[in-house]
Amino acid sequence: MTEMSQPEENTLGVIVGRRRSHGGVPAASTAAHAMRQASTAGASLGTGYLGIGAGVIAGVQALFGIGLFVWNVGAYPSLAPIVVSWFIYIASLIGVGVTLATRGERMSGLLFGAFLVAQACVVALDFVAIWPLHNVGQFATASVSVGFGLLVAVTLRRASEMLIATGLLGAAFVAAILLTTPLTSETLPSQFGILALAVLPPAFGVYVVQRFRRVVQLELDRVLVQSTISAPRFAVGMLASEELARLDLAAEDLLDSVATGKTKLPLSPKIASTAASLATELRLHLIEGRRETWLYHAITESEQLGKGVTLSDPGSLAGLLDPHQRDGLLAAVWLLVSAKGKVPSTAQLTLGPIKSSVEDASAHTVTVPIVITTTGVPRNRVDPTTWNAIGKAGRFIDSTQNSSLRVEIECVVANPANQ
Repeated sequence: MTEMSQPEENTLGVIVGRRRSHGGVPAASTAAHAMRQASTAGASLGTGYLGIGAGVIAGVQALFGIGLFVWNVGAYPSLAPIVVSWFIYIASLIGVGVTLATRGERMSGLLFGAFLVAQACVVALDFVAIWPLHNVGQFATASVSVGFGLLVAVTLRRASEMLIATGLLGAAFVAAILLTTPLTSETLPSQFGILALAVLPPAFGVYVVQRFRRVVQLELDRVLVQSTISAPRFAVGMLASEELARLDLAAEDLLDSVATGKTKLPLSPKIASTAASLATELRLHLIEGRRETWLYHAITESEQLGKGVTLSDPGSLAGLLDPHQRDGLLAAVWLLVSAKGKVPSTAQLTLGPIKSSVEDASAHTVTVPIVITTTGVPRNRVDPTTWNAIGKAGRFIDSTQNSSLRVEIECVVANPANQ
């Protein structure tokens, strides 16, 4: 196996192959179901807990804002706009909270739009109330709380939508400050402070949620890839078994319809073409299962490894490694390509050819040489965990090639001729 063809989707359901341009994965597959769930505007991967925390923060800040409003109540020329703005803000938060509690952690586009309209009304009424005071930084209260209120949607809507809403809120504050507040050395700090207080919470919330989701996705990817270490020497991939089940069901339905007389013989050209396609796909999957090793599937079906690791294993020797050696090799490669550096880290794995000595023959073993050639991985930045993982695979010699790490491993495995 000198070159790896990319699968149509990886372990996280991300389309990476030809089906990206041909309409996606089969609609009935688990991968497609996972992708539909991931694209739905709702909480996922445990972010619902972050949403609860964001709601608590918004509630606490609202109490602080109301206290500040009460402290300055005598300065407002008219209390009606500010009172109405606080009423709308609290009512919108309660309404969203009740809706999410009763209908699940899903914020539809209609609900999100209504929530944004309510927040826009809050900002407008608050600005109307403080306009005659000519100091947005000192007297803005409900409008500042809108930035914290957006946090309730940060786990339920797309990051782009949240950033647009945050940008519009910041633009409204900048416009109000420039139109109403004389900018002097005394007033300027409070204006910058109030602008940051309104804009930074939702922006920081988007960053935290995106990083959290990325971490969880990588952990899920690692767990799924790790499951390949117990696979047989030759096996279908983690996602191919589902595809085989789909093809098997389609074939059974076709045979059943012929057996019950629903489909008349001879078959029509359209049905005959469908049957031929099913047979071809089944044969291809069976052939793949006889030449692809666990390491091939672990790399090509992983989002993390698929981007930075290439494999050259013409003799399919990776299948000879025992689970302990597989675990060490996979962990080492994962740690190497996930290393942070100035340039993206990549790794080239070359296995074989088999070496045999007199000592190996007497012990009924053979030696599988593995060479890991990396780019963007300086030797002095490799942590002890990586060396320990490499040691699980076998004896190794490390060196530097083009300012990056190169590792030669000798994996002693059971002789397949004796099995």
